[in-house]
Amino acid sequence: MKFLNVMTLLLGGAMLFSCNSESENNCPENFTGALLAEEEPLVGEWTLSGVMSAKEIDLTDDDTDNPLKDIFAQYDECEKDVVYIFKTDRSYTYEVGRNVDDCDYSVPSRGTWQLRSKNLSLVTSCQLYITALEFNEEATEFSYSNIYNITDVDGGIIQTSIEFTYTLVP
Repeated sequence: MKFLNVMTLLLGGAMLFSCNSESENNCPENFTGALLAEEEPLVGEWTLSGVMSAKEIDLTDDDTDNPLKDIFAQYDECEKDVVYIFKTDRSYTYEVGRNVDDCDYSVPSRGTWQLRSKNLSLVTSCQLYITALEFNEEATEFSYSNIYNITDVDGGIIQTSIEFTYTLVP
């Protein structure tokens, strides 16, 4: 939960501070145009299916010291409910808490996308984000990783690589 809250705050902060001057518009332009053949496999709905840490971390407040590298296993149902939807018109939607009832939070994000040489570029809220993706052989899963500072259940901060995996909904 704390990990997701940190990610939500980072995304929200980027949205709030990305364009702060009305007289100066330095926002990146939205992606437009027809999709290339290398981009077509990304079109569809992708659900979060895994979150793995390089280091063991305990995120569960269950009075048991049980750190795991499998962060996804420690998430509650709302935290696991994360979806990317990539459309052929280059628009995308990112949603948290979309399919599970009674989630306390929801983080919708919309923008445009482009995939070049396995680098996913997203334009949203006056920001450009570029992430290197790794696809499985069948192009039914993609993953990406980055270094994050994670706060464990005891308040300790652990710096580790986190890999997120998304699976294509048939």
